[in-house]
Amino acid sequence: MMKIDVLTLFPEMFSGVFGQSILKKAEEKNAVNYNVVNFRDYADNKHNTVDDYPYGGGAGMVLKPQPIFDAVAALKESSGMEKTRVILLCPQGERYSQAKAEELAKEEHLVFICGHYEGYDERIREHLVTDEISIGDYVLTGGELGSMVIIDSIVRLLPEVLGNEESHMKDSFSTGMLEHPHYTRPADFRGMKVPQTLLSGNHKLIEEWRTKESLRRTFLRRPDLFDQITLTSEQEKWLDEIEKEYK
Repeated sequence: MMKIDVLTLFPEMFSGVFGQSILKKAEEKNAVNYNVVNFRDYADNKHNTVDDYPYGGGAGMVLKPQPIFDAVAALKESSGMEKTRVILLCPQGERYSQAKAEELAKEEHLVFICGHYEGYDERIREHLVTDEISIGDYVLTGGELGSMVIIDSIVRLLPEVLGNEESHMKDSFSTGMLEHPHYTRPADFRGMKVPQTLLSGNHKLIEEWRTKESLRRTFLRRPDLFDQITLTSEQEKWLDEIEKEYK
């Protein structure tokens, strides 16, 4: 079972997210255990203060190292696990990707640190965390929403969480490309018809169609992804044909 701890000043934000859909089902299947901690509880002063003014002056407040260091230490000890990945949600961090989700899904214990205010004391970044992650080039009020996004993307990859184990294997980005289009009943909806190949029952042709459409969608929407993947000779041939269609 994977254990996920979240350090936040707003634990109530997570109750609805962890209690719904796939995240809830994953916990019911004992694939994961969530624990949301208010790190204000670890403050060593009578007012439970977790932030202070930055040295050198400047706008905003900075999160103090003591409450977060002590909270992480307590969580590591209580988990009983040998290895813990401590993840800092930060706009300066590594851009999040499906590959990172697949990497983190192999871990037993994850701790997410959700910050607020102007930033973190640099000693948290240098001496405590193992990963700094950003979900995009924009700034949010805090790390809570980012951690929810990351946790959702990880948990759905855990064994037996999804009803069909092939589901996540064919998701966009899992193959390096964007996913092919999907259709369901009716075959003809107000004159808009499902591609005939998908109705043929010929699994080889269907898989070929899906691969070609995945190539097409990636070419049209995210051609930059081709720089990161290796295509088969057959896929390269299909991609050449697709490119010629749009010249």
